[in-house]
Amino acid sequence: MIDDGTRVMPEPEATGTQRNAASPDSRPGSLSPRSIAAWVLVGLVGAIGWGVLALSRGEEISAAWLLAAALGSYAIGYRFYSRFIANRVLKVDKTRATPAERLDNGVDFHPTDRRVLFGHHFAAVAGAGPLVGPVLAAQMGYLPGTIWIVVGVIFAGAVQDMVTLFFSTRRDGRSLGQMARDEIGPVGGAAALLAVFAIMIILLAVLALVIVNALAHSPWGVFSIGMTIPIALFMGFYLRVLRPGRVTEVSLIGVALLLLAIVAGGWVAESSLADTFTLEKETLVIWMIVYGFLASVLPVWMLLAPRDYLSTFMKVGTIALLAVGVFIAMPTLKMPAVTDFASRGDGPVFAGSMFPFVFITIACGALSGFHALVSSGTTPKMIQKETQVRMIGYGAMLTESFVAVMAVITACILEPGLYFAINSPGGVIGTTVESASQAVTNFGFAISPEALAQAAKDVEETSLLSRTGGAPTFALGMSEIFASVIGGGSMKAFWYHFAIMFEALFILTTVDAGTRVGRFMLQDTLGNVHKSFKDVSWKPGVWLASAVVVGGWGYFLWVGVKDPLGGINQLFPLFGIANQLLAAVALAVCTTLLVKSRRLKWAWVTAVPLAWDATVTLTASYQKIFSEDVRVGFFAQRDKYQAGIDADKVLPPAKNMEEMQTVVTNATVDGVLCALFALLIIIVLADAARTCFKAISNPESAKLAEVPWTESKIIAPAGLFPTAEERAELTAAGLDSGGGHVKEPVA
Repeated sequence: MIDDGTRVMPEPEATGTQRNAASPDSRPGSLSPRSIAAWVLVGLVGAIGWGVLALSRGEEISAAWLLAAALGSYAIGYRFYSRFIANRVLKVDKTRATPAERLDNGVDFHPTDRRVLFGHHFAAVAGAGPLVGPVLAAQMGYLPGTIWIVVGVIFAGAVQDMVTLFFSTRRDGRSLGQMARDEIGPVGGAAALLAVFAIMIILLAVLALVIVNALAHSPWGVFSIGMTIPIALFMGFYLRVLRPGRVTEVSLIGVALLLLAIVAGGWVAESSLADTFTLEKETLVIWMIVYGFLASVLPVWMLLAPRDYLSTFMKVGTIALLAVGVFIAMPTLKMPAVTDFASRGDGPVFAGSMFPFVFITIACGALSGFHALVSSGTTPKMIQKETQVRMIGYGAMLTESFVAVMAVITACILEPGLYFAINSPGGVIGTTVESASQAVTNFGFAISPEALAQAAKDVEETSLLSRTGGAPTFALGMSEIFASVIGGGSMKAFWYHFAIMFEALFILTTVDAGTRVGRFMLQDTLGNVHKSFKDVSWKPGVWLASAVVVGGWGYFLWVGVKDPLGGINQLFPLFGIANQLLAAVALAVCTTLLVKSRRLKWAWVTAVPLAWDATVTLTASYQKIFSEDVRVGFFAQRDKYQAGIDADKVLPPAKNMEEMQTVVTNATVDGVLCALFALLIIIVLADAARTCFKAISNPESAKLAEVPWTESKIIAPAGLFPTAEERAELTAAGLDSGGGHVKEPVA
C-alpha cells in the first residue's frame, strides 16, 4: 500500500466510514423539539442583534447588541457548519492514531489533554492581531469591522484552522510549507516554503514589537510577565513528574500563582525594585530574543504547553468578564456605524479605502494565515484524537474572534475625539492637547483640551496622545467598562494598567509558540537538503534552526524599535498583507488536498474564502507597491524622504539625517518584501490550480503524502465535555475525563 510515502487516496466514502460509525459526534441524528426550540431562540437573538446594528441611523446603541449578534452567530456556526465540515467533508476518524500517539518522544510529539491543548492552541494563535487590528479599523466605524470579524471567522478563518490541522495531523504534523511542497509540486512548493518562512519572520517581529511597546518602562508589567515563566515550569514538572494527569489540580495552583504575580507586580512597581524591572525597549528586545530561543528548544511539556495553558485562563477569563461587564454596564457605541473615512480613504489612523484595507487591518479574529502555521506546527504533534480538530481548530478561532469583537467594543465606546487623539500619529495632531483638540475637531469629532488632559489623568498617565498601536485604546476602553462595574472612577487607573499587562501576556504566548513553529518550518525545509533535519528533535538542527528564526525576527524587531515613524506604523500594513497572503497559501493547500482526495464536491468550503482572500490581499499589495499617495505606498514614502535627503532637508517626524535614512531603508525593505510576497503567492496559486486541474482530469494520478492508517490505543472525548456515550467508554476503560492510553481497544 505504501512504498515511497505516497498513496492513491480512495473515495472518502470508503475511508474509515465504518470506523466512524461508532463516533457519537459523527452521527447526524435528529434534534429533539427542545433542542430545535433552543437553536431557534439562539438564531433569533443573533438576528435581532444584527438588525439593530444595521438599522441604526445616527443614534447611539448599546454595545450589548453587538455582543448578541456575534454570540448568536458563533453558536450557529459552531454547532452546524463546523459539524458539517468535520463529519461530511473531512470524515474525522476517532479510531485513527495521531502523530502524537505514534511518534511520542516527550519533546515535540506528546499526546496532550484536549483542555490543555485547547489552551495552548488558543494562546498560540491569539496574539496582537485580535487586540490591535480591530481597534485600528474602528476609524471606519463599528459596522464594517464587526461584519468582517464574524462572517469572516465562521466561513473562512475557523475553517482554515480546522482543515489545516486535520491535514497536517494526517501527515505527521508536517508544516504548511512542506505540505505545499509535497502536495502542490516542486515549483509552487518551493515558492510556498520561501513565502511562508519569510512571512513568519515578519509576523513574529510585529507581535514582539507590540509587547516591547507595552512593557517598556513598566516594572509592573515586566515583573508579572516574567513570573509566568517559572510558574509555567513548575506546572510542567508538576504534571509530568509530581502529579501526572492532575489537570484540574495544577490549573487551580497555576491560576492562584498567576493572580499573585499580577498583584505582586503592583507591589514591585511601588518598591525599591522598580528600577530593576524598568527596562528600555532595546533591553527588552534582547530579553525577548533570549526567551524565544529557550522556548523553542526546551521540551514542549516543560514550558510552552503549561505557559500557554496558564495564559489562556487569563485571556479567556478576562475577556469573559469584559463581556459580562458590557451586559451589566450597557455602554453605548459612540463611534458612528460607518465614518466618512471609509469612503474617503484619508483616515489619520491608517490611509486607504475600506476595501481592501479593513480586511487587511483586521486579520486575526477573522482570517489569519499565522493560525495555519500553528495548526501545522505544534498542535498536530500534540493532539490526542482526530475528532478533536473541531473543538481545537474551529473552536479556538471562534474564541479569538470574540476577543476581536470585544476590541471593537472597547474602541467604539470611547468618545470618537478621544479615540482619534490616541490613535493618530504625532505628525498629524501635534504634541499638545491644544493642537490635538484642533486637529481632531478638523476630522469632524470635537473634543476639548481639558477632556484630553482629564482622560490621561484618570488613568495616571502623563499623556494619551498618539499612543498608537491599539493596545492603549483597548486598555482605556476596558478600564471604562470594568470601572463602571467595580470601583468607579477611582479604579480606572488600576484597570488600565491591568489591561496593559494583560495585553502583553496575551501576545507573548504567540511569540514563543510562533518561534517553535518557525523552527519546525525551517527544519522541514532543510530536511529536503540534509535528512537529519527531518527529525525535528535532532539537537544540532533544533539549535541551529531556532537561532536562525530568532535572529530573523529579532532583526526586524530591532529595526522597528529604532524607526522614527514608529515600528507599528511601518510594519503593521506589511504584517496585515503578509498574514492574509499566508492565509491564501493555507487555503490553496487545503483546496488542493480536498480535490486530490476526491472531495471535489466539497472543495468550495475552502475555495470560496480563498478567492475572496486572494482578491483582497493582492489588491492591497498592488496599492502598497504602486500608490503615489505617500501615506499608502511604500515606494512613494521612500521617494519623499529620499528627496528630502537629496535636498539636505530633515522631514518630520525624523529629527536628523540618520533617521531620514532609516525611513528610506525601512520603506524600501517593506516595499520589496510586499512585492516579493505577492509574486510568490501568485506562483503558489497558479501551481495549485494546475495540480487541481490535473487531479480532476485524471483522478487516478493524484497521490497524497498521507501516512497509512494505524489503530489508536487512546480513548479521549472529542469536545470540551464528554458526551454520555464517551463517559461510558471512558468508564469502561478505567479512565477519567481526560482520557488516555488503553492496552486493548474497548469494544
